Amino acid sequence: MNTPYAFVARIEAKPDKAEDLAALLAGALPLAEAEKGTVNWYAARTSPTTFWIFDTFGTEDDRQAHAEGEIVAALNANAELLASPPEILPADLLAVK
Repeated sequence: MNTPYAFVARIEAKPDKAEDLAALLAGALPLAEAEKGTVNWYAARTSPTTFWIFDTFGTEDDRQAHAEGEIVAALNANAELLASPPEILPADLLAVK
């Protein structure tokens, strides 16, 4: 497996800010594409206010660089959109298709 490292992030928007957060996440795609070490990056929505990011990396260093990158900075800079701080969990992939 060439992408054994990942992040799973749950992001909860304030109800009146959910569309703003959706736009922020959709607009973050070019930032993810510019990160050399980010292999896959997904942003998804599972309820009107619940969003998820799932991304994969080839090395722990790449995962750490992403944690210190522009997407996390954008979330922090737009904290007024969030109902609570993002729950960002490092994950080790067990299987990939």
